[in-house]
Amino acid sequence: MKQISARKLSLGYQNIDIINNLNLDIPQGKITILIGANGCGKSTLLKGIGRILKPRQGAVYLDGKAIHQQKSVTVAQSLGILPQNPTAPEGLTVKDLVIQGRYPHQKWWQQWTLEDEAQVNKALAMTGIQEFSHRELDTLSGGQRQRAWIAMTLAQNTEILLLDEPTTFLDLAHQIEVLDLLKELNHKLERTIIIVLHELNQAARYADYLVAMKEGYIYAKGKPEEVMTSEIIKEVFGLESHIISDPITNTPLCIPISGYLPTQINLSSA
Repeated sequence: MKQISARKLSLGYQNIDIINNLNLDIPQGKITILIGANGCGKSTLLKGIGRILKPRQGAVYLDGKAIHQQKSVTVAQSLGILPQNPTAPEGLTVKDLVIQGRYPHQKWWQQWTLEDEAQVNKALAMTGIQEFSHRELDTLSGGQRQRAWIAMTLAQNTEILLLDEPTTFLDLAHQIEVLDLLKELNHKLERTIIIVLHELNQAARYADYLVAMKEGYIYAKGKPEEVMTSEIIKEVFGLESHIISDPITNTPLCIPISGYLPTQINLSSA
């Protein structure tokens, strides 16, 4: 099973430093979720891990070798990444999109094989979108489209999947649908999955390992019950909260404490 880690990693854009001297080991075969306030560096870290952003210092290691020293095709056969709000050409069908996930496995002398076809069909089946394979992507619901993009990353047949805010702009039902799918894929295929997620309670419910980031560094990491504490939420998000046990999953459940107290307002004069 592929191992991915970061050592003394520094990342940034132009003259702005976002992440400095970060160390992280991603648990193999588990779901790791990155949480933190806006601008803390979650997506930047994911881009660094996914070889989209080149380190300023340090390195990301895939099986002990710096990922930027490996061939692009080698990395693409080991690691699949789904960016935030991906776009596709107008008129592209679901199957055509999923086929793109096989490009890293193609060779100039043999562009399509029975293995390619099998992996595409398997990805469509696992995400439950076989019936939509010949429909244009634009005609699907938000949840169905996200399943199609996930199917494309599955068709790569990589051991590691990276997803940046895969539930953005989806309604609650479709958010749960997508996260349930990722959990199922993790259990069935033992894929290592790394997700950037904003919703704290969903992160605690679906993560095996939580990484809480603050201002470009890792403030806390560990099991959800170790990271989702009122003290850590206060430090990372600047939010007072009360943590209880989710009555359905027994995972930590964050109840924000608002500064607004309805009893302070006297409406009798209205």
